[in-house]
Amino acid sequence: MNVNEIMLDLERKHPGESEYLQAVREVLESIEEVYNQHPEFEKAKIVERMVEPDRIITFRVTWVDDNGEIQTNLGYRVQFNSAIGPYKGGIRFHKAVNLSMLKFLGFEQTFKNALTTLPMGGAKGGSDFDPVGKSDGEIMRFCQAFMWELWQNIGPDTDVPAGDVGVGGREIGYMYGMYKKLAREYNTGVLTGKGLTWGGSLIRPEATGFGALYFVEHMLNRAGKELKGATVAISGFGNVAWGAATKATELGAKVIAISGPDGVVYNPNGMNEEKLAYMLELRASNRNIVAPFAEKFADATFIPGKKAWSVKCDIALPCAFQNELTGADAEELLANGTWCVAEVSNMGCTPEAIATFQKARILFAPGKAVNAGGVATSGLEMTQNAMHISWSAAEVDEKLHYIMQSIHEACVKAGAEGDYTNYVKGANIAGFLKVARAMLEQGIV
Repeated sequence: MNVNEIMLDLERKHPGESEYLQAVREVLESIEEVYNQHPEFEKAKIVERMVEPDRIITFRVTWVDDNGEIQTNLGYRVQFNSAIGPYKGGIRFHKAVNLSMLKFLGFEQTFKNALTTLPMGGAKGGSDFDPVGKSDGEIMRFCQAFMWELWQNIGPDTDVPAGDVGVGGREIGYMYGMYKKLAREYNTGVLTGKGLTWGGSLIRPEATGFGALYFVEHMLNRAGKELKGATVAISGFGNVAWGAATKATELGAKVIAISGPDGVVYNPNGMNEEKLAYMLELRASNRNIVAPFAEKFADATFIPGKKAWSVKCDIALPCAFQNELTGADAEELLANGTWCVAEVSNMGCTPEAIATFQKARILFAPGKAVNAGGVATSGLEMTQNAMHISWSAAEVDEKLHYIMQSIHEACVKAGAEGDYTNYVKGANIAGFLKVARAMLEQGIV
């Protein structure tokens, strides 16, 4: 395999799709050496097949706003790879959503799902619909219109969407209600992230953030460090950031910063139950600003226009969006003494930032490993739906602990470089080998 030749061909076929091309290059550069040790992969053109999605479904979503005006958005579902199980991946509603973003997310999801130990393929979907400032009725009508276009392409053994940025329990509920009406069947296995009274799993809302902190805890233990007493800066204030802040606080760390598009809140005394609950209120407000946190809590300070990475911390957790932590941000973190960075968002760090962290040999782990707890718990929700049972929170949490430990062990095994663990390389190799072997055994399809 020649990475540059493959990338030139992809750039020719998919010009301008920067996020997708960035994700593919990162994986291919990590796996090149291992791939070239397997001539059977080269003969079957595994990489050339793996970097292209199985199919892309694109559709128009037409809905009516509260003023009676007709609105039109674009909807997508990228079904990337089903070698090890039905397509699985979130739906994202955000004004910046485009095909490049969803292809990158679907590609990453394929390897992330492979790491979970569960039989799930990779997919991603969404729309350029912006939920910020929309009424509950408008969000319901959009979700119903979106599902009207998608429902025939999903199913418990075909494609199982979940939530993502801009899509929480409310949106999943509206989409499932429309799916049930159209399909005329009560099949709870078709979406995950559902309400607890109609097929949802306990601790699913917390799972991405909880799982991330379990992974970080394993990283720290291996390095002879601990979470207790460490200071943590988190970007974002939505569901993922809330889960990460909640578990970090529970494990004895002090979350001293959360951020939004408007700036950063410096929270020197850390989180408590009231502050954590207010993070959910901020997310539910649809205003997409974090400043009100400092207005409500006197011990917090809002600094407009600044990122979470401007706050001196031990551990930095990007929890918001792709490429949110740049090379300059990485330099600032290192100058402030940060010794651990873990991507809780998908591809939260730019390649320059990752290179900076790895050169400094601090602890760094990629999103496909760190944030896999969310989709892992979605997989556990699928299992409960298929068995028509509901596990206790303790049972789900125990399984999540095991999965995150297994992911960490796989990354260490494949990413060991002397006394340093390259978690990026380890996650990519472990995920790739599982998918590649499945593709090889299933023939040229």
